[in-house]
Amino acid sequence: MSTTYGSGKYKYELVDNWAKYPEGWDFVDVCGLSVDSQDRVYVLNRGAHPVMVFDREGNLLKSWGEGFFGRAHGTCIGPDGSVYCTDDHKHTVSKFTPEGELLMLLGHEDQPSDTGYVKKADLYESLAAIKRGGPPFNRPTGVVLSSSGEIYVSDGYGNARVHKFSSDGTLLFSWGEPGRDPGQFRLPHCVRVDGRDRVWVADRENNRLQIFDAQGGFRGLLSGLGRPDDIAIDGEETVYVAELERGVSIFSIDGKLLSRWGCEGEVKEDDLFIAPHAIAVDSRGDLYVGEVCHTHSNIDRGPRAMQKFARIG
Repeated sequence: MSTTYGSGKYKYELVDNWAKYPEGWDFVDVCGLSVDSQDRVYVLNRGAHPVMVFDREGNLLKSWGEGFFGRAHGTCIGPDGSVYCTDDHKHTVSKFTPEGELLMLLGHEDQPSDTGYVKKADLYESLAAIKRGGPPFNRPTGVVLSSSGEIYVSDGYGNARVHKFSSDGTLLFSWGEPGRDPGQFRLPHCVRVDGRDRVWVADRENNRLQIFDAQGGFRGLLSGLGRPDDIAIDGEETVYVAELERGVSIFSIDGKLLSRWGCEGEVKEDDLFIAPHAIAVDSRGDLYVGEVCHTHSNIDRGPRAMQKFARIG
């Protein structure tokens, strides 16, 4: 008998061994996920094949990006099928064709902006070193496009800002400073845009999501989360959140909790989740969850670093 996860309208079954790739390949960590208009799943990972593309059944269609990334982090797909990826070691955001041809590079490779950030062994000591919001980029984390093609980037481990660019990569403006007040950030880890063109930011170390208008004006927040890493918003304005310390949470667009399941206490290798970092939803409502178990707990889960949950009903 299969185990059911979730509750109410949002119930799912785990699809065992979904991702199928050649022997000797490995995700290592799955840091970003996107689903295109044909329900192909783009898995951004930290293995030797950084972008792997699968069909709905988990069959590998293609891979690309070998040797390109310093450390891949977040991804999205634009309306035209272009693939955007952040690199939090090279301090860049890249735009590719679906086949992996580089079209545009934002940022200056290996040249972080000056925010006061100093990387230390302890994450919180590193974040405390950030004294000011700076220009693009210092370890950018997430990227998304608006309905009109403008590019938002969350920035990041070494900054405390969101940047908005025109579709051709021209910086329009930025907002955010280090801190805990509304409009301030402690590790803006992901950025997404809803159907009203509002900008959602996973403010991870403040344990909340913040919501802004297209001009960067603060519009609200959803607090009490467990280090939210990634957000997906579907066409019905349902909000799916991958929480590093909790698992998966599902909310209505106005912040009502609809369903939740996942992490339970002390990390064990056979847990359903260890370190959720990425989440995506396809046209049928199925969920895909990626984890950074190797970075988080020095555990390599092989294909299980990427799990599919098929929606029931």
